[in-house]
Amino acid sequence: MNGILGIGAVARPALIAEFDYAVVSIAGLLLALGLIMVYSSSIAIAEGGRVTGSQPAYYLIRHGVFLFVGLMSGFICFQFPLRFWEQAAPYLFCLGVLLLMLVLIPGVGREVNGSRRWLSLGLINLQPSELMKLFAVLYAADYAVRKAALMHSFRKGFLPMLIVMLLTGGLLLREPDFGAFAVITAVAMAILFLGGMNWKLFATLIVLLLVGFVMLIWTSPYRLQRVIGFMDPWSDPFGKGYQLSHALIAFGRGEWFGVGLGASVEKLFYLPEAHTDFLLAVIAEELGLLGVLSVIAMFAWLIWRAFAIGNQAARMERCFSALVAQGIALWLGAQAFINMGVNMGVLPTKGLTLPLLSFGGSGIVANCCALAILLRVDRENRQMMKGYSL
Repeated sequence: MNGILGIGAVARPALIAEFDYAVVSIAGLLLALGLIMVYSSSIAIAEGGRVTGSQPAYYLIRHGVFLFVGLMSGFICFQFPLRFWEQAAPYLFCLGVLLLMLVLIPGVGREVNGSRRWLSLGLINLQPSELMKLFAVLYAADYAVRKAALMHSFRKGFLPMLIVMLLTGGLLLREPDFGAFAVITAVAMAILFLGGMNWKLFATLIVLLLVGFVMLIWTSPYRLQRVIGFMDPWSDPFGKGYQLSHALIAFGRGEWFGVGLGASVEKLFYLPEAHTDFLLAVIAEELGLLGVLSVIAMFAWLIWRAFAIGNQAARMERCFSALVAQGIALWLGAQAFINMGVNMGVLPTKGLTLPLLSFGGSGIVANCCALAILLRVDRENRQMMKGYSL
């Protein structure tokens, strides 16, 4: 299979641990840092908001609850073998599409800041697009395995998946959620390439996607304004360049070692969405360049380990498990890269959170479930290396 290469030698059974402690440790550090920084970045808006009841710890408590639910959901997901996820993948994907449709129904989907992305479930709001990222990884991996013999054919191998992704993309753009659309499309297509798609088809697809993204931006006034603001935020720092200019100010104030935890000025009603989309800017201001580099290093290590786990599964001819592990790595890596790029002014502003760190219940739950499935892939790899049958 294209792109799936083995890493590392097979260890002796007696020396094989039960699971990858590095993945658990790094994920735990990122989740803990996220909890601290969400509290630090949200104190001001929580104290000044009517919805929050002027409670400083409002977002901290909610994020803590989301984190607990995410960890419990991850624990449950870890109990199911990969053969279950392979069988359930098409049904989960259909469930995701159904939820995306429900969001668009007036009176059912909840609209915030002009976007209809949430389903109200009483005390919490569910964001289907976050769950859809995980479902898309599972479905694309299952599709690539089922259609392995046809992946060189445009009509039989690629076209059916293209139609499915166009349907999903259309629903996401209706919300609108261009960021989720970009991540899901890129990850799904990358999984198909890793699963054996003809490189000529893949190259053609990349060109078509780039043309499509340009057209979507060009024909949408608010997306075009974001791109213009990204190119020169200082030309209109109180208008279309407001978010980016304040994010850059936060990075500049942080210098090497930051102004200190809790001492950020930009989070005091200057930087919008400081606890969600622009959490990294607050990290940069309070913890400095050292803090940002630490976050980047932890993500790099986590993504490298996910690819290594997938490569090991491929060496054992566990194709679905390999593609799922690598798909999770691509998803977390792509979303983290886009979020960091937006915060640093390298990419246009997009509504994507920083995985494992930013405030958001659906995102945290989806991330924890994805990491649990990744650990399950690793666990089954280790069981096979010990000689156990799955």
